[in-house]
Amino acid sequence: MQRLVKFFQSVAREMKKVSWPKRKELTRYTIIVLSTITFVSVFFALIDTGISKLIRMVIE
Repeated sequence: MQRLVKFFQSVAREMKKVSWPKRKELTRYTIIVLSTITFVSVFFALIDTGISKLIRMVIE
C-alpha cells in the first residue's frame, strides 16, 4: 500500500512540472489537427474512388 501512495505522490509532483498549453495554442492545434484529418480523409476517399473506377473499367 505504501508503494501505491508513493507512486501517486510522484505522479502529482510530476504533473505540476508539466507545461500545459494556453487556450489559444490549444485551439490552434485542435483546428490544425481537425483540418489535417479532414484533408487526408477526403484525399484517400478520392483516391479510393478513382482506383475503384479504374478496376471496374479493367474488369468489364
